[in-house]
Amino acid sequence: MKIKRIHAKTMRQGIRRVRDEIGPQAVILSSRELDDGVEVIAALDFDEEAVREQAERDERRVPPAAETPAPRRREAPSLAEPADFAAMLERANDIAATREDDSGRQRIDVHVDDPLTEDDLDLTGMEAPRSHARPAPARPEPAPRRAAASRARPGREQEAATAAPRDDASVEAMRSELRTLRTLFENQLSVMEWQQQGRNRPTRTTLLRQLTEIGLGPDVCRKLADRVDESLAPDVALRQAMHTVARHLPVKKDDLLDRGGVVAVIGPTGVGKTTTVAKLAARFALRHGRQTVALVSTDNYRIGAQDQLRNFARILNVPVHTAGSTEELEEVLGDLADKRLVLVDTAGMSQRDMRLAEQFSTLKALGDRIRSYLVLSANTQLATLNETVKAYAGARPAGCIVTKTDEATSLGAVITVLLRQRLPVSFLGNGQRVPEDLAPARGDRLVQEAVGLVKQYGQAADDDQLAVAFGGGAGQGQ
Repeated sequence: MKIKRIHAKTMRQGIRRVRDEIGPQAVILSSRELDDGVEVIAALDFDEEAVREQAERDERRVPPAAETPAPRRREAPSLAEPADFAAMLERANDIAATREDDSGRQRIDVHVDDPLTEDDLDLTGMEAPRSHARPAPARPEPAPRRAAASRARPGREQEAATAAPRDDASVEAMRSELRTLRTLFENQLSVMEWQQQGRNRPTRTTLLRQLTEIGLGPDVCRKLADRVDESLAPDVALRQAMHTVARHLPVKKDDLLDRGGVVAVIGPTGVGKTTTVAKLAARFALRHGRQTVALVSTDNYRIGAQDQLRNFARILNVPVHTAGSTEELEEVLGDLADKRLVLVDTAGMSQRDMRLAEQFSTLKALGDRIRSYLVLSANTQLATLNETVKAYAGARPAGCIVTKTDEATSLGAVITVLLRQRLPVSFLGNGQRVPEDLAPARGDRLVQEAVGLVKQYGQAADDDQLAVAFGGGAGQGQ
């Protein structure tokens, strides 16, 4: 049996080195964290029978000091079988429960698929749990013996009190180690399944890699790959998948620039709401005249927040008003009833800001008189975009406006959110120029830009990440 100790910066690198240096048939015996990374001990040609025989020889060498007969011992588990980790975890739980029954602490419950019975536990050398039967009456001790026992009792109690925390720490360390090992085995299985899928279904795996490099979420990549004919060449399969994306993107043919109305622009801080308001106002003024447009600001939270909007209003030669409450907003909108388009620039708030509820209540109080558009920045991470859309769902946006596409290195995240949430996109902003850098949304244009960004800025997808994301589904797709 060949055993090798490998040091790596991360556990993922350690697994990769085991696979590369020892081979895919290697068995990981143990792993532990070090100050400068992790240590993984792996073996090749693992001889389980030799390990079992050695364990039996060690057991026969144990001195017969323990007079309490031990229950039947189950065979030593194989380190190469991931299913035995559940049994080891349950054993650790039973050991902890034995100690906790003595100290009156609550038992820690751990769910496993294959729980152990009492006969499966080897309690040799362990302190037996306290019996709950009524003890027999003890004979009176002589006075000297009782005095000696009373003097010795505090020491034993203190020793037991200090031993219990150490035992709990040991059990928790064992559980942490088992969780780490289970994660290692799951990652190894994912890598093996991903490699097998690459051999059996090369078009599918190539397409999944390309879609991931575009930045689409794993769920979207998997659905697109399921729709593609696997007999196609990889480049044709990618073109077909992106055509499917373009057809399913929820694009809203908005008549905002023709019909007008009262429109509130909402969204987090820094996504370009005020600039978008200026672009929409300028576009509408060019079509219908400056006298048909008015701007309203409800941002009273930040110092100087209204200055930028006032500057835009002065350049466009349109009126601008402020409203600090629902009542003031209703009054301002009443005064601007003769305007064809009234754009309300709201305060930018984090998707986790508790004041969002106040903003939503103001918009709801106006009912159907106002429409809301959520502004999303294209250079935002996927998780943040998901959280933002869910947080602002309370405002019931009629659609969204995607900004800063010119600053993004990938459009996969925003495309994924639009597909997941079915949020219609009305306009795309691709710069700071007013009003040039604003265009009606088109699915094919957004997809073409996403593919172009990959060619310019894209990075190759990591094999281990692909294996974790799609390796588990290899068998399902076959």
